[in-house]
Amino acid sequence: MRKGINLGQEEESEEINLTPMLDVVFIMLIFFIVTASFIKEAGIDVNRPDAPTSESIADANILIAISPNDEIWIDRRLIDPRAVRANIERMHAENPKGSVVIQADKKSTNELLVVVMDAARQAGVYNVSIAANN
Repeated sequence: MRKGINLGQEEESEEINLTPMLDVVFIMLIFFIVTASFIKEAGIDVNRPDAPTSESIADANILIAISPNDEIWIDRRLIDPRAVRANIERMHAENPKGSVVIQADKKSTNELLVVVMDAARQAGVYNVSIAANN
């Protein structure tokens, strides 16, 4: 007697269905992206002056760094002093409740600090702080 394959029967698939696992991974990815806290940085490391009475600010959305050689950095970009106001206006429009924090290096000049503070005021942001080490 000869054994043959019955063509009318379908072979059972031994593959694993990956769709539910991919759905779970995709949902976890969305969860981690939504709950991640993104840290904003001005773009350079600044050696801030010490101040024992300094306080932490939670809603600092606009970080401006002034380097020791008087360069202004916003969002990891070198900004011309004449364009500071426009950049602050744009970032303030994105989040009107945010404040400006200026991270001025110990060796930067006061003149540039005043220019940045003036630009923030002209842009309509009156909550301006200067970062310091405590």
